[in-house]
Amino acid sequence: MRPSRRAPDELRPVTLERGVVKYAEGSCLVKFGDTHVLVTATLEDRLPPWLKGQGRGWVTAEYGMLPRATSERTRREAVAGKQSGRTVEIQRLIGRSLRTIVDLEALGERQITVDCDVLQADGGTRTASITGAWVALADCINWMKARNMIKAKVLRDNVAAISCGIYNGTPVLDLDYAEDSEAQTDANFVMTGDGRIIEVQGTAEREPFTQDEFLALMALAQKGIARLVDLQKLAVA
Repeated sequence: MRPSRRAPDELRPVTLERGVVKYAEGSCLVKFGDTHVLVTATLEDRLPPWLKGQGRGWVTAEYGMLPRATSERTRREAVAGKQSGRTVEIQRLIGRSLRTIVDLEALGERQITVDCDVLQADGGTRTASITGAWVALADCINWMKARNMIKAKVLRDNVAAISCGIYNGTPVLDLDYAEDSEAQTDANFVMTGDGRIIEVQGTAEREPFTQDEFLALMALAQKGIARLVDLQKLAVA
């Protein structure tokens, strides 16, 4: 039995609330159960120096956790003077996940920066961030379309992400912290709306997992991401 009493293939309650930040070109408050992330998308008329003059844009991401997103206060990284390796790894994951489904040439010589701020963490903050980031990005692009800033199709597909793991010997979907902290294996899957794989992160915490177990996790992820993509489409419809 899972601590949350969910079925092995059951997501936590997921909500995607758009337009929650007045000044941002796109925004989304995404909730995976008790994991809550505020995502904003900001359009900027600037590019990294190495991209200037190439006729294409860029999508990048930043990620952070508020001090009391967890059960104990976490010191702000700005006070420490540098980002943790975990933070850098997650924001790079978010950025490259979004870029795989964006036509950067159609975007033009502009940059969209997606900020993911974890308000409350209960496992799966990176997967919730990616899922909500697509909604904020879609709203930003629609904002541009409404102002005739772009003509061609910029978003080529959806992108969403979900965690899976082996808990008490059973493959399960969408781990909360209670499961993630005790799982024998945990993995994160990032996939497109049409089921293609962008990234897989899988780790054996106690003992190696088998190919059959990996395929079981993959099947759970495919089912979960298909549901998340449906929710994304409903959110931006």
